[in-house]
Amino acid sequence: MLDYYLLEQLTTFAKTGTLTKTAAALNITQPSVTRGMQELEEDFGVQLFERQANRIKLTPTGELAAQEAEQLLIANQAMLTKIQNFDRGQHTTTIGATIPGPLTLLPINNNLKVAETFITTDQIDSTLTTAQYTAVFSDQEIMTTDIESQFIGYEQLQVDLDQFTTFASQATVTFHDLSGMSFVVMRAIGPWSDMIKTDIPNAQFMYQDDRAAFIEIIKHSSLPFFTTNLSQKDAFFNRLSSHQLDRITVPISDQQAKMPIYINYSSKNENRLHALINTIRANWPK
Repeated sequence: MLDYYLLEQLTTFAKTGTLTKTAAALNITQPSVTRGMQELEEDFGVQLFERQANRIKLTPTGELAAQEAEQLLIANQAMLTKIQNFDRGQHTTTIGATIPGPLTLLPINNNLKVAETFITTDQIDSTLTTAQYTAVFSDQEIMTTDIESQFIGYEQLQVDLDQFTTFASQATVTFHDLSGMSFVVMRAIGPWSDMIKTDIPNAQFMYQDDRAAFIEIIKHSSLPFFTTNLSQKDAFFNRLSSHQLDRITVPISDQQAKMPIYINYSSKNENRLHALINTIRANWPK
């Protein structure tokens, strides 16, 4: 059986080109690398290296062996990661998202873990199939052989305006109504970020990464900011209630401001997630 550690030495040598650099990259001695390369040739039963007085290089067969070894190591790591994620998933339900709003509806549960960073839509498939996440919220339906999607509700974008702003007295506003205005915006808001930049002409956005800093700006300015119908479930925005007396929440009427939200999961987890999905739907604002 091939030794994976020796295969790692081979792939490292193929990248670095010398025994010295290979030893340094792997934090081992050069004689250890030399013995490892000799052992690999014995295991393969072919010549992998062309040895000269002061130089060693891969033969064409050695180059092929290094390429195949790299693919094997990648597959081996993927297998280990998938198994480790699966085992962790047996004890914990890990939720990922491309959009933050739905996360506010998750029940408090010691066995429920929310990912600290958001992912992109094109990462949903891989994070679910490798069991990195048990389920992922997104604004797009993902339908593949192994992944199921369920629509769970709409998230409606709205803007919180100073009570003396012209449009604060209207039942709704459009993106065009908000042209040229300045807003304070939390940076991690998923697809809403691109939408407001694209659809509000000539707007200026003051992005904040820290929620505490965001609150301070809201408290001491009249700048408008964005919320959604899910924000009322967010303890973060509830902290603002005493400072929103001069703010009017106005829904944005453009069609794209009403975003469908899906929960995506591996089909084998459907029964396991049934109760959670029902709870989220029950908590969804009407």
